[in-house]
Amino acid sequence: MIYSIALLIVISFLAYRAAPVEKEEHASVHGAGQIGLLAAVALFGVDYFTSYFYATGEMMSALHPYGLEHWGYTAAAIIAIANMTFGFLYMYSLGIFNEGGGAYTAAMRYLSPGLSLVVAVVLIQDYILTIVVSALSGGDQMLSILNLYGKYWWLHFLIGAVLASVTYWLTIRGRGESAQVVFILLGIFILLTIVLLIGLVIAHLKGIPALPATEAVTQPASIWEALYHLLTASMKGMVALSGLEAMSNGIQFVRSEDFGLVKWGKKHLPKWAGVWEFYSGKSGIGRMVQTSFLFYGGVTTFMLTAFAIRFNMFDGTLGRTLVGNLAFIGFNQLGGNIAIPLAGGVTAEGPLLFWVYQLLAVFLLAAASMTAMQDLQATAWRDVAIGEIPEIVVYRNPAGTFTRSVTAGFIISVALMLLVRGKTTTAVPYYGVGVFMPITVMGFAIRKHILATFTGRKRRWGAFFAGFAGTLGALVFVGQIVGKWTEGGWVVLITFSVLVLIANAILLSPGGYRDPTQIHRIVREKARVQGAMASIVEWQSLKMQEYRYNILSRIVEALSRFAGLFGVRRPVRFELAAPIPAGDYDHALHVDHPEAPSLLDQYLEKPEPKLGGAPKETDSHE
Repeated sequence: MIYSIALLIVISFLAYRAAPVEKEEHASVHGAGQIGLLAAVALFGVDYFTSYFYATGEMMSALHPYGLEHWGYTAAAIIAIANMTFGFLYMYSLGIFNEGGGAYTAAMRYLSPGLSLVVAVVLIQDYILTIVVSALSGGDQMLSILNLYGKYWWLHFLIGAVLASVTYWLTIRGRGESAQVVFILLGIFILLTIVLLIGLVIAHLKGIPALPATEAVTQPASIWEALYHLLTASMKGMVALSGLEAMSNGIQFVRSEDFGLVKWGKKHLPKWAGVWEFYSGKSGIGRMVQTSFLFYGGVTTFMLTAFAIRFNMFDGTLGRTLVGNLAFIGFNQLGGNIAIPLAGGVTAEGPLLFWVYQLLAVFLLAAASMTAMQDLQATAWRDVAIGEIPEIVVYRNPAGTFTRSVTAGFIISVALMLLVRGKTTTAVPYYGVGVFMPITVMGFAIRKHILATFTGRKRRWGAFFAGFAGTLGALVFVGQIVGKWTEGGWVVLITFSVLVLIANAILLSPGGYRDPTQIHRIVREKARVQGAMASIVEWQSLKMQEYRYNILSRIVEALSRFAGLFGVRRPVRFELAAPIPAGDYDHALHVDHPEAPSLLDQYLEKPEPKLGGAPKETDSHE
């Protein structure tokens, strides 16, 4: 017991000391709410890191009932390949879209405004569902500790709503404080997981026997059924890649500086200049966060799969999750057992570190919604600028937080928790599906960029790999729907189509119109965004107004032709004002002239100079 307590104190202290702290000079130098590497890892990686607690369990649950648990290694390999493919794609994309925007900007520049609009809608849906699933999953973990899992739906809902409220409160307080809290939790999680791995290895070497099979395989599968279950398992184990798009979108909140390792490397290892350049600046910080996506998912999935098969432990075994069962075995090798009273006068015994690890899962899963809340901020104000969301949503407080978009997302999330009656499994089929559509778009947009930029071998191989990433993203998008079909995945096709139609209807309505003055006010004054990021959104807004004009023109023309069939030649006296041209992306971004003014300046009304000109300045002694 003393050893376990001492270990916890040391681990907590190390995590606290390593956590980022936002200082006043950071705000004055970089701007309010701008974060460095450690804070970016916490806020944009927590959703991905916490998939450790449920993804492998979901994956094995799709195989174990059919006696196919050994196929878990194949499913883990598929997940690892997908992680590396999509990770490299997004790391490369940050060099092109290093001012933010992700697939949103990529689709607008290289594909079509209509596809960009679809990406915007899908991302908002995915972020809100991330809040729902993360908070409810945290509640499930807490109730499983108390032996109340699956009972009292109102208690599931209440705990999920409370956990979401806590993360909402931390987010509203600013990125600095929320990043510090989440980083401490992640630090404790990583160090305890290393201790757990050591305990599991010890248990294996000591010959701890596997749990005898408690249920016979009553559903033997044919080869085609087995392949379907493998597909389902792979898709269920691949649910938290939203962090890739989150980091690409959220790069606008990252400081434009080299982090410590890059500074040291440039000074002491100049021969590795290419590596340091790749990880330089805010794009480098984003790439370092995304580097973890290359290996983390594959490594942890293989680890949990191996020990799950070794000890015959899965979700639901002994009333615990897969990770909970393995934690009980691993931490039990280190001693420190305690007894905890549960409901109904029952007392549960287990290692102290096991209970701490389970509670840590609760807090981290709740904190995972912070990734979504950060990206709601990153996307919502841009959606306002293009005419997709009412202007009232845009408000940025002194700490740099877009509070109204976070508040709206929080309210909708709590309403959805109530709608699904606190049942996580009801919401899960819709979660993690939408993000693969933006990943697909990013792959094909990068392919077009490579075809337009490079020649020779670089052009040929670059286009091939980008196309492969886009195709794989499309297959995973379809696979997510097929793999979750019996759980409600088919409904995703309906909701996806309805959301796209609603998005276009809002844009085509009078509320979707944006003139240069409105765009400038939203971007430069309300959102308080300047520089290249502001220019990108202004350009996107103008492109979306061009798209809006073209669609409305076609609708008016189609109505005129239809009326003409009945002899009505001018059914509507409706003239559309042509929008101002958006122009070329590079020209709008002022790549050659970073100091150039906004492309909207020429369309804004300028106050006329007063008679006599500006007053003369005089020296203080005159």
